[in-house]
Amino acid sequence: MLFAFLSLLLSYAIFTRMVTVPFLYICLSAGLSVSSSLWILNERLHCNQTTLRHCEISDCPGTDMLVQRAPTGPEGCSEDFGVTMVKNGAVPIMKLTWILKSDASVLHLKGSKINILDESTNQSICLLFSYTIHEQMNPSSKTKWNFSLDGVVVDPGQTYMVSVTNLPESESRDNLIRKTISVPRCDDKRIQTATVCLENGSLWEPRMTADLSVDKEQKKLLIAVSFEAAQHSERYQVSVLTYLKNVSKENQTKLNLTFELGLPLSQCEILLTIQPYFLRCNDHCFRHQETINYCPYYPPRTLIIKVVVGLLFIDVYLFLLLWRAFHKDSVNTPSSSAKHQPEGFQLHKRKRVLIIYSLDHPLYKNIVLKLCSFLATKCGTEVVLDLLDSARVGVLGGIQWLDWHREQIESSSDKILILCSPGVQAKWRAMCGAEQVFLREDVYSPVGDMLTPALSLIVPHFMRCASFEKYIVAYFDYVCSEEDVPSPFNITVRYKLMKQFEELFFRILDTEKHEPGRVNHIEGLSEDEYHQCPSGRALWEAIEAFHVYQQLHPHWFEDQLLESSDLEVEATLTEIYADPTPQVSSHLLDLNSAESLAM
Repeated sequence: MLFAFLSLLLSYAIFTRMVTVPFLYICLSAGLSVSSSLWILNERLHCNQTTLRHCEISDCPGTDMLVQRAPTGPEGCSEDFGVTMVKNGAVPIMKLTWILKSDASVLHLKGSKINILDESTNQSICLLFSYTIHEQMNPSSKTKWNFSLDGVVVDPGQTYMVSVTNLPESESRDNLIRKTISVPRCDDKRIQTATVCLENGSLWEPRMTADLSVDKEQKKLLIAVSFEAAQHSERYQVSVLTYLKNVSKENQTKLNLTFELGLPLSQCEILLTIQPYFLRCNDHCFRHQETINYCPYYPPRTLIIKVVVGLLFIDVYLFLLLWRAFHKDSVNTPSSSAKHQPEGFQLHKRKRVLIIYSLDHPLYKNIVLKLCSFLATKCGTEVVLDLLDSARVGVLGGIQWLDWHREQIESSSDKILILCSPGVQAKWRAMCGAEQVFLREDVYSPVGDMLTPALSLIVPHFMRCASFEKYIVAYFDYVCSEEDVPSPFNITVRYKLMKQFEELFFRILDTEKHEPGRVNHIEGLSEDEYHQCPSGRALWEAIEAFHVYQQLHPHWFEDQLLESSDLEVEATLTEIYADPTPQVSSHLLDLNSAESLAM
């Protein structure tokens, strides 16, 4: 009985030590998946060459044979990608090829070992190529010996660590090469026909059209949108400005829907967006967008408008005549100081900015919203803010919403703007082990605390040198200070707003303000000019209001902090805070008094 028990225990120990290798080989032989993202097609497993005898592929042994004097390692490893058909559809595959050095040690090789590690799942495949070489060069091709592993099924966008070792291995492990390989995404032509890519909409071309018409009696703009449906998406969400409509495919190849918009609109350009829901990406699929101009479809102008336009045209014409006369007089007497005047800068491409901030106070939240308005109206920048997209944040969740926008910006030339304030510094210290911070405005906000998850996602990417250009750090020096900047951001430039807003905006545009022989300048963005437009004036007033409030309430930030025991009480008061009742009149009076003092 005791002997049987010891035998069973020994068998279990041997099995747990070596289960990964035999089971892997069984899976490879059957063409099954070792993981959801890494496996090998068995029909492609061979290493036969016309001038090479007895080359076999098997699973790696449980232990490695190490020697002091080992053959040199491989010379290099290259990869190629493609698509092949299997029983369940087309899969993306990777082919690895490594070359042996042509020195004398190649004659002592017993084979090569290749290991592939999926860095996202930490799962790996290890194969052993057993062979013997009798000549330093391949006699058939007169080139160096090379071997290939074909049919490695991979996932688009994944990263794999590949290591190739010549056998026997050196005790110092110096006869191997390692290489990190990133599989191209589904927009790459080499793999976009794979089933997983098709189910992500890689080949979808909506061919969207929009027909506009004006109902003069009802003062409505009618937009008839038509687009082609995709094979792997059953439903779509189409948006025009703030209007949303959901539509299902229902075996149709072309979908049509109509939007009615009241006239007049505040802008000529209208953004049309189609959000598909493919099988794989679901809520995170790429959105197709087009911009249309509806101004040519305006109803006829009234007589007053025509008169105003005519007067403006006459004024412009007179101004041009005066300018030409002045230019003609001064062309022969140029001023030496004119050579040093900053030159005008023209914007060519609309940029997008994701703003990360802390809800320190209602007046500070107002500053952030006014800054978004200034960026959008004056600077022509597309602003992404959680408060302006609270419905989508509620559907996706805060972390998923932030991570999706971060990935979109990482793969483009857009930027992430981090506005530092006392709340940002306090929450960063809490993440580093200090006392946890609860802000009153986070409780009242429909999106909650978005800063803490944002920092947890952003800081690891920010610390990489390649990511510096994606992030811009700034603070409003009139109501905040440089001490509010968390320590990880001290390694980059910290912009003072609105003193250095023009320099910050050049960062958004990926353009240098100071270039050899010239200084670029954007009119209306300097500290002395930004408040001359309506949106800039509103931003200036919001900053002044908060500054006055801080002078009246020196401990304003401490007043916004909540104890953990107060959270439940504050949460129950959220609905009362949202309603215009006398219970919050004193709070609103405080804010209004600060704004009136700023005026």
